[in-house]
Amino acid sequence: MLPLDESGPMNSPNESPARPLAMPDELRERIRRKAQLKGRQPETDALEQVQALIGPRPPEGHVRDLLIEYLHLINDAHGGLHERHLVALARLMNLPMAEVYEVASFYHHFEILHGGAEAPRLVLRVCDGPSCCMAGASELLAALPERLRAAGHGDVRVQAAPCVGRCEQAPVAVLHQCPVPRATVDALLAQVDLIPSRALALHPQAPAATIFEAMPESAITRGDEGVAPAWVGLTAYRARGGYKLAADISQGLVPCDAVLAAMEDSGLRGLGGAGFPAGRKWRIVREQGAPRLMAVNIDEGEPGTFKDRTYLERDPHRFLEGLLIAAQVVGTEACYLYLRDEYHGCRAILQQALDELQADPPCVLPRIELRRGAGAYICGEESAMLESIEGKRGEPRMRPPYIAQVGLFGRPTLEHNFETLYWVRDIVQQGPQWFAGFGRHGRKGLRSFSVSGRVREPGVKLAPAGITLRELIAEYCGGMAEGHTLYAYLPGGASGGILPASLADVPLDFDTLQPHGCFIGSAAIIVLSQQDRARDVALNVMRFFAHESCGQCTPCRVGTDKAARLMQAPVWDEETLDDLALVMADASICGLGQAAPNPIRCMHKYFAHEVGQGPWPGDLPLPRGGVRTERMPPANPGEARP
Repeated sequence: MLPLDESGPMNSPNESPARPLAMPDELRERIRRKAQLKGRQPETDALEQVQALIGPRPPEGHVRDLLIEYLHLINDAHGGLHERHLVALARLMNLPMAEVYEVASFYHHFEILHGGAEAPRLVLRVCDGPSCCMAGASELLAALPERLRAAGHGDVRVQAAPCVGRCEQAPVAVLHQCPVPRATVDALLAQVDLIPSRALALHPQAPAATIFEAMPESAITRGDEGVAPAWVGLTAYRARGGYKLAADISQGLVPCDAVLAAMEDSGLRGLGGAGFPAGRKWRIVREQGAPRLMAVNIDEGEPGTFKDRTYLERDPHRFLEGLLIAAQVVGTEACYLYLRDEYHGCRAILQQALDELQADPPCVLPRIELRRGAGAYICGEESAMLESIEGKRGEPRMRPPYIAQVGLFGRPTLEHNFETLYWVRDIVQQGPQWFAGFGRHGRKGLRSFSVSGRVREPGVKLAPAGITLRELIAEYCGGMAEGHTLYAYLPGGASGGILPASLADVPLDFDTLQPHGCFIGSAAIIVLSQQDRARDVALNVMRFFAHESCGQCTPCRVGTDKAARLMQAPVWDEETLDDLALVMADASICGLGQAAPNPIRCMHKYFAHEVGQGPWPGDLPLPRGGVRTERMPPANPGEARP
């Protein structure tokens, strides 16, 4: 035992003299290091560049939910997201770099540039959605790189892109932000010559019309209207009674309860895909505690869908009046408009219409914020959209609680599709029976069908609910395209399933297609002919689902990818695909994974002859190239398969 003195143990003869835990200079260095952010430090130039884009720091700091908006500003200015700018943005927003990076890397329209990489001079995106592939998009993608290099444009990047919402103008390409409808190789080369840089490759500006012209109810578009049609400005809209209803509600001349009753009596259902009764949704949110919010889904990412874009780029104030009416009846203090990033022209129109409205409002306006998507189909799911508005990765939430109770920023939230609000003014002013009075085959209401594919006149068709596909093609689309015979159709975009021509007399509406394994969804109709194969479309949409899965749940993330690989085989493994379909439908947490199996099940049920599981049915037109005769191989050598 060591001897002790009054101050404690004595040093043994072999020990060095006692030393403080840290010298003063070391303590100062530790404090200096602790005061710095961990990890990579922002560069002065990058800080200045990002600061110039997002503006000076407010006293309370930059708002967290504007992260995606700030990423867009950087991405637009530099053609991508350099790592140095992400580091600077993290410092300015006082966020962990990992959080900024995981949000930026989630969305397809943000390209993170590592190290000293530079953005390409231009990016030429060619839509590879079902309608565009039927119109020759695959051939465009194959031919463009070599033709661009030969023309001296080898620094222009060509890449496939999911549906860009212009299916009636297929095939479609987008040069930076400028759409090129009915694209050909020569037309795209000429466009690159004409628009040599990102600064010039912007969406054409649409003119605001001063005279109101009502849209015909028979056929709104025919696919040949260009990319920047005239739209109804505030003066023209008010000249035909616009915003009078919103003002009357604000002044108490029209009771909110009467508006709510009209919405319920009309039978209007959500027109984004889910079909929940609009009036009932208003009542549920209205009964929740304040403050209440509203979120409007204008993401419209379902392949084959373009109706919201069509209405918005022609009559934005009709939608905004519906928004104001809903906000007053439900009592929402702020409204967030979530617009898909591909709709650059619509964003300019909507911002101009908002500026007009705020400069001369008909009533007290709620706070209205326009938010920009970033290329993620999953954000069409309502809770994923709320996550994106909050500046996060667009991953669906588990339910309950439902967003009507705990939604945006934790507040009760009224979520609506664009078109649902578009009809509010007409329903209330003309009475609920006006809307309910339309319909065929026992159905009620109007439907806006986005029709593309093998028809003579594709476009948005405003038709009675319950119309059949055969009637829709004959009466609204000018018939089938020359030389084409109806073979099959998708009644609800990529997720709605595929039906054969023999079921072309089924009424198209909510709840009428479920017995056949399909649903109407957003009413996106893609028409196939004898020159197409349903299996090609099924594979196309399954690859789309695999690409767009948020990856949060395993059944969807793994199932869609595995299914897409199995569906490439000439003869399908029916048993394995059925197992995958069952697991995806039962165990996925949102509609993407739950609906992804629909094409598989429809192929087995109606098109088994295309995947080697049955003979060619006599009620279908023969395909180009004759009948395919593949059959499933025996399960074991020497064993016949039934």
